Amino acid sequence: MSLIDVEPDTQNMARLPIAPVVTYLQDTLDQTLTAYLSGVDDATQVGHWAQGEAEPHAMISVRLRAAASAVQYLMAAYDADTAKAWLIGTNTRLDGDAPARRLRQAATHDQCQFLVPVARAFAGGLA
Repeated sequence: MSLIDVEPDTQNMARLPIAPVVTYLQDTLDQTLTAYLSGVDDATQVGHWAQGEAEPHAMISVRLRAAASAVQYLMAAYDADTAKAWLIGTNTRLDGDAPARRLRQAATHDQCQFLVPVARAFAGGLA
């Protein structure tokens, strides 16, 4: 069994070391999208984080954990392609902004908190 449960468990993401969180995102979304939503321009950083060769800065970790929690909800209801499309597509709940773009621009923990409720609503309110 994977360190990432199939059932959405947003608390799980807060407890896990960052490497498996990044690996989950990298495997589910791809390295480029994971880099984008984390706020970095160099996608190879994602591989270093996933391998445990480097640690992302604190705010990047917050973004990654928020993204992984949201992706868990999306994956419980849909597939990886839908999760990717949802992250990069415009969203009426975000005034037409893309969730990945809004997350990338988040500068504080509080600014990342929008993502999970919006993903949960899209996934049909899965608990």
